Amino acid sequence: MTDRPLTLMAVHAHPDDEATGTGGVLARYAAEGVRTVLVTCTDGGCGDGPEGVKPGAPGHDPVAVTSMRRRELDASCEVLKISELETLDYADSGMMGWPSNDAPGSFWRTPVEEGAARLAELMRHYRPDVVVTYDENGFYGHPDHIQAHRITMAALEMTGLTPKVYWTTMPRSMMQRFGEVMREFGEEMPEPDPAEAAAMAEIGLPDDEITTWVDTTAFSGQKFDALAAHASQGENIFFLKMGRERFGELMGVETFLRVRDTTGAAVPENDLFAGLR
Repeated sequence: MTDRPLTLMAVHAHPDDEATGTGGVLARYAAEGVRTVLVTCTDGGCGDGPEGVKPGAPGHDPVAVTSMRRRELDASCEVLKISELETLDYADSGMMGWPSNDAPGSFWRTPVEEGAARLAELMRHYRPDVVVTYDENGFYGHPDHIQAHRITMAALEMTGLTPKVYWTTMPRSMMQRFGEVMREFGEEMPEPDPAEAAAMAEIGLPDDEITTWVDTTAFSGQKFDALAAHASQGENIFFLKMGRERFGELMGVETFLRVRDTTGAAVPENDLFAGLR
């Protein structure tokens, strides 16, 4: 036996991703005494600037945006009671197809082996029992999310560690529900072209393929506040428009696909640490 605490490591691409996909589990497990380690891979410099100035527009200063988003990330971590924050600080690559994808120092352009070696060092230090990141498509095709997936899986191979490994996902039934709620709140949803529609249809998983459903209802307020801490990106965070009460009703469960396990815990499961305690 060891006195080392159970440890959850979440590997995310940008400041604010920690709250969007895993804010509930980070808050819940911190409250249960689990050590929570957040690794944020990029500096978020392709996010909105003050007063909503968009990347590439006059007045958008990536250096200033990076500084602002780091302050917001620190505030989010405080809300979620995250034990340790580690930042790799690669340059934000922007959305797929943007010129910033190929800018010097961008995360997308960084060799996987380089990023993986840095992450492997952190894994050896923290020795996580559970690792959470994105699937091969970065959930919705963002280059930095895809790269975060790649370096995470490569780092696990480098270390030889055997934590339970999860990819964030969303049940298709909930994706449909989100579409209904967006229309309810007056969000404009232009008709996608056939290629976009096909790509959207591939986001998430059929409900019966999801292995892990974690109830985070009691922590939905913290998740909302963590998202709200990223105030500069509020225009891009639809969930904040719901208000706290409606947010809590819709965002009380976080779902994952378990892709590696040595515990033999049965699925579907309702605890990322099933079989470990």
